[in-house]
Amino acid sequence: MSATEAKHEIGSAGEEWDPKIIVFCCNWCSYAGADLAGVSRLQMPTDFRVIRTMCSARVDPEFVLRAFAKGADGVLVAGCHPADCHYIGGNYRTRRRIAMLRMLLEQYGFDPDRLKLEWISASEGEKFQKTIREFTEKIREIGPNPITED
Repeated sequence: MSATEAKHEIGSAGEEWDPKIIVFCCNWCSYAGADLAGVSRLQMPTDFRVIRTMCSARVDPEFVLRAFAKGADGVLVAGCHPADCHYIGGNYRTRRRIAMLRMLLEQYGFDPDRLKLEWISASEGEKFQKTIREFTEKIREIGPNPITED
């Protein structure tokens, strides 16, 4: 399926398909960046739901796998920039976990691009907006989650 066909894929009820994206944001940086994007009224897709965590390292791999099992089309984990973590080395653990999860997803037949890690600080509202727009477009190109819960 080409990228343009995926953009205009029609659901069973006749409506255009909108991806379901889960965004795990760390409390100290990326959640504040998301808030800044919102209060700045930056335009971005509305296909995502934010889950606030105290640190990106608190995002258990099971949370990501469960999101996909429940029908999420994409998962974005956003945290503090390396060396700026409130919890010293949390984002270094996150980087290793996401790399491991991407390999695991690929082994199970999922496109590893459905999972993304991004470092976004509290002052980077525009980066949050750009990341959401690019990730949503990427998920639209990939298409719906092959596993759907009925």
